[in-house]
Amino acid sequence: MDEQILVKLNKENGIAIITIENGPMNVLSQEVVRQLDGVCDDIEEDSEIVVAIVTGSGERAFMAGADIKEFPDSMKLTEEEMLVSSLKGHAIFNKFDFLKKPTIAAINGLAFGGGCELAMLCDIRIAEEQALLGFPEIKLGLFPGGGGTQRLPRLVGEAKAKELMFTGDPITALMAKEIGLVNQVVSKGEALPAAIKMAQTIAQRSLPALSLIKEAVDKGTQLSLEEGLSLEAKLFAKVFQTEDIREGVAAFIEKRKANFKHR
Repeated sequence: MDEQILVKLNKENGIAIITIENGPMNVLSQEVVRQLDGVCDDIEEDSEIVVAIVTGSGERAFMAGADIKEFPDSMKLTEEEMLVSSLKGHAIFNKFDFLKKPTIAAINGLAFGGGCELAMLCDIRIAEEQALLGFPEIKLGLFPGGGGTQRLPRLVGEAKAKELMFTGDPITALMAKEIGLVNQVVSKGEALPAAIKMAQTIAQRSLPALSLIKEAVDKGTQLSLEEGLSLEAKLFAKVFQTEDIREGVAAFIEKRKANFKHR
């Protein structure tokens, strides 16, 4: 029997589109996590991919959280066994977060719990106006366990993050933009087209430079300003060793469009 594809990967013109196809609500089952792991490897290893977009199938949900039907089995685990399981999940999410390529979440519907955690792994988030985002885990007597307690405060601040996780109540896409959880809000049905448009712009840039920007920001924001500036200087020296900078400077001087080779 053929394996059911729950995480679909398509690529074209330097852009990878990851679609969660676990309808009707695209819940984050263990199988979705496993397939997402493999897709991460494919994207990282494919030199033709410059930007990755993740979205959900259908119109109802980007990803409506974890698969609650799997929780009874998790409750049978010992504390040590649950720790191992949790760390395994973190490792896969971290792999996506730490991809050396820009990532965009096209939030086409509900993004609850693990779905919102998946969106936060991305560098940029574009949400449709009808989308709701939130962390309802507290209503089940637990809390976000896919990195939510760590990534959310880094995006929206400690107080707002605690409010969202303490109450479990969702917020609108517009409110999410207001607090810095999403970058853009677009009309219904426009999240993926908007993400593709942005990805097309990014895909024309130099991948080595994009990767170094991502590293400088992601690592630098966890350091003191002095340490962050030192990191930036090291990475700036590194970017001057690439083929693309030579092409970019030559194109500028020759008044033509740069043709980056991502080297």
